[in-house]
Amino acid sequence: MKKLFEKAQLKSLDLQNRVVMAPMTRARTSQPGNIPNDMMATYYQQRATAGLIISEATQISDDSQGYSFTPGVYTDEQVKGWQPVTKAAHEQGAAMFCQLWHVGRVSHPTFQKGELPMGPSALAPIETKVWISDDQGNGNMVDCIQPREMDQSDIDRVIKDFAYSAKRAIEAGFDGVEIHGGNGYLIDQFLRTNSNKRTDNYGGTRENRIRFLIEVVDAVIDAIGADKVGVRLAPFITFKDMNCPDIVPTILEASRQLQARDIAYMHLSEADWDDAPVIPESFRIELREIFTNAIIVAGSYTQERADEVLSKGYADLVAFGRPFVSNPDLVSRLEHGYELADLDGATLFGGDERGYTDYPTMQIAETVD
Repeated sequence: MKKLFEKAQLKSLDLQNRVVMAPMTRARTSQPGNIPNDMMATYYQQRATAGLIISEATQISDDSQGYSFTPGVYTDEQVKGWQPVTKAAHEQGAAMFCQLWHVGRVSHPTFQKGELPMGPSALAPIETKVWISDDQGNGNMVDCIQPREMDQSDIDRVIKDFAYSAKRAIEAGFDGVEIHGGNGYLIDQFLRTNSNKRTDNYGGTRENRIRFLIEVVDAVIDAIGADKVGVRLAPFITFKDMNCPDIVPTILEASRQLQARDIAYMHLSEADWDDAPVIPESFRIELREIFTNAIIVAGSYTQERADEVLSKGYADLVAFGRPFVSNPDLVSRLEHGYELADLDGATLFGGDERGYTDYPTMQIAETVD
C-alpha cells in the first residue's frame, strides 16, 4: 500500500488515511450572516473520504472578513449552521478542523461597515484584490486600500476573538482549529518586515514579529487545548506584496516556539502556480529537526510527490486543494490511478450547486481474483 493511503494518528484522532482536504474558499454561505448551510454539508460530505478535512477559511469576527460569502463561526446562527457540516463529514469517517482567519489589510470598507481595514502597519498591499459580490452572487475583484495601523486594544481584541471562535468551533462539532498564519493575511502580515513597520513590541526584531502569532496560539490553547490546534504558515509564498527577506528564519524560530507548545500540527502552504519557487530540501530537513509533531504539506502535490515527501519523513500528511474541488472521490481516484477531472475555475467563488456539489464521482469496480 502507498504511504498516502495508510491510516495515521493526529494526537488523539485516528485518521483513515494521510490525505487532507486543504482549505479552499468557495463562498457559498447563506445571507445575511455568512451562515453555513445544507449545500455546504453536502459538499464536505462528498469529500469526506479524506483522513482530515480543513474547512475553508472562517471569520472570527465581523471585521475579519475580506471576501463575500465566506463563513463565520462566532455567532449562534453560524455555529448552528456548521453543526450539520461537521456531522456529515464525521459520518463518512473524516476528522474536521476549522480554519480560523483574520484577513487584516486584505479587505475593503465594504466588509468594515465603511471603515478602514486594519493591519500591523498602515501599508497597502500592492496589486492585491478581494472579491466583492452583490446578494445575487455577481461579483468583481476590487483593489485593497491602505489600512489603519492596529493599536494595542485592536491587538488584544483580535487575540480574544481567535480564542472565542475556537471555542465556538468546538461547539460546532469540529475536532480542532487551524490558525491561518500564512498567505498574506493578518498573522502573516505581522511576521514580515515589508508589511510590518512597527517599532513597538510587535515589530522590528524577529522575536517581536513572531509575538502576535504566539499570543494568538497561546490564547487558543488556553481555550481548547494544544492537541486541538494547528497552525498554517507559508514562508515561500510572496503574493499580496509579502516578499520578506527575513521570513524563512522567522518561520523556523516560530516553529521552535510552536513545537514547545506541543500543538497538533503545522500546515506548510507551498506555492502552487507555474514557475513557483521550489522549497529547498535543506529547509524541509531543518524544519523537521525543529518541529517533530505532525507536518502537513500542501501545494500542487501528485500522488508520487506525496509518497516521496512522506517516505522521506518531511511530512506526515499531504493536503490537496483544487483536485478535491473537481474530484469529490479524489482518494479513490488517486489510489486506483484513475484520471482526475478538470476544475471549472469560473465557478470557484459564489453561486449555487453548479461547480460545487455537481462534480461526478467515478465508480470503481471491485476486482475479483
